[in-house]
Amino acid sequence: MFKDQPKGLISAALANMGERFGFYIMMAILTLFISSKFGLSETTTGYIYSAFYASIYLLALVGGLIADKTKNYKGTILVGIILMAVGYLVIAIPTPTPVPSFWPYLLLTCFGLLIISFGNGLFKGNLQALVGQMYDNPKYSDKRDSGFQIFYMFINIGAMFAPFIAIGVRNWWLKVHNFDYNGSLPELCHEYIAKGTSMADGSLNRLTEYASAATLDGTPVTDLLAFSNNYLDVFNRGFQYAFAAAIVAMLISLVIYIINKSRFPDPANKTLVNKDGTAKISKEEIQMSAHEIKQRIYALFAVFGVVIFFWLSFHQNGYSLTYFARDYVNLDIINIDLGFTTIKGAEIFQSVNPFFVVFLTPLIMWLFGVLKNKGKEPSTPMKIAIGMGIAALAYVFLMVFSFALPAKEALSGMTATELDAMKVTPWVMVILYFILTVAELFISPLGLSFVSKVAPPHLQGIMQGAWLAATAIGNSILFIGGILYTNVPLWICWLVFVIATGLSMIVMLSMVRWLERVAK
Repeated sequence: MFKDQPKGLISAALANMGERFGFYIMMAILTLFISSKFGLSETTTGYIYSAFYASIYLLALVGGLIADKTKNYKGTILVGIILMAVGYLVIAIPTPTPVPSFWPYLLLTCFGLLIISFGNGLFKGNLQALVGQMYDNPKYSDKRDSGFQIFYMFINIGAMFAPFIAIGVRNWWLKVHNFDYNGSLPELCHEYIAKGTSMADGSLNRLTEYASAATLDGTPVTDLLAFSNNYLDVFNRGFQYAFAAAIVAMLISLVIYIINKSRFPDPANKTLVNKDGTAKISKEEIQMSAHEIKQRIYALFAVFGVVIFFWLSFHQNGYSLTYFARDYVNLDIINIDLGFTTIKGAEIFQSVNPFFVVFLTPLIMWLFGVLKNKGKEPSTPMKIAIGMGIAALAYVFLMVFSFALPAKEALSGMTATELDAMKVTPWVMVILYFILTVAELFISPLGLSFVSKVAPPHLQGIMQGAWLAATAIGNSILFIGGILYTNVPLWICWLVFVIATGLSMIVMLSMVRWLERVAK
């Protein structure tokens, strides 16, 4: 798998692996943290989640512009790593829950997220541009697709273990304070603090039952208000200590990057610079007409427009799909007792996707290799179109399982026994993420490869940033998932994503031949 790959590939992947480890600690728990910390509904949380996720990728365009303008790609990447560590620190500072003053604490959290977003913008696209330059060498040019698949696989190793750390730290802190984990309790506790005994009878009964079960020493809970305040405070401090683990991961990424910085190629060397700082025409562009440059840019933006709808659907994994796992999946089946902590919670499914990325990447690379040897390997645009179709199938699968499930608004009137009876097996989530991961492997690493291949040499950074900006547009409307999840029958919610990805596949198929010509 590593044969004939450039030497800097693994070092770059390891530097990104530490960053992804920290990032996926956060993404595994972010929406649940915001909801439980501030008592916000799924829909309101979705607006914050969408804005944050969009800003991560939108600011990658800014990061690309900064690197292209300053010609200091390596320095820009280094600053990005440091800023992300600072952002995690802001969020990790323990604060009381319920918060004494709503807006200052919420704004502090959002400020930390903004710092992470800007740091990620400086880091992500520019590191990908750096990797892309490794394959501009004719010696490695035919290994570009497989190289980006290896890069993508390695960075997901960090993402695979991150949710376990997040869950373990949070549940450890609960256990230290004599509590057990129950993902339904934060919402019920906030409701009781706001409404007292006037909350719905079904919810009040469940709070009483869950509170007694969550107290490990068996002490009867006689004061629900005191319990609610105490449980929320411990629950969310555990989340904040999990964010602190992300700082450690960022520092590891920083060390790896600094050690290997001098060995990496520099995308700035691809472009000659005049005395006034403006770019000269590079050697590669001497062979490229203005018409060809325009065609390349048009092709890239056509692909960007299609993948918007993939990311809208795929990144529901940290939002509506996480809430679905919390509310509709039998999590008691997944309960790993390590003595000092337990691994249990809806967040655990965030490790399934990166696990399948690591497991499936060699298989898909092997498949593409066999097809290539037979002269039947699909082009990169065709692979992306196939990926969109596979993503549609994932949501068809979930839609079928959701036909018999009650809508979210009906859950508040159900007893704990009724809720347990209607919950589905965790295998539903595992199979769903398996299908979505296959789609991802046909789209994300190959999309990066397509951008690095087609982008004009003097626009490598900004085009990688534009790829991420397209992802930002999809992420900016992630809140649609929360609105649908809380207001319509579940199967209709998932049907919307079937339509979005299915239509995108059709559009992509209609452009394949044109994109193939441009890529040549």
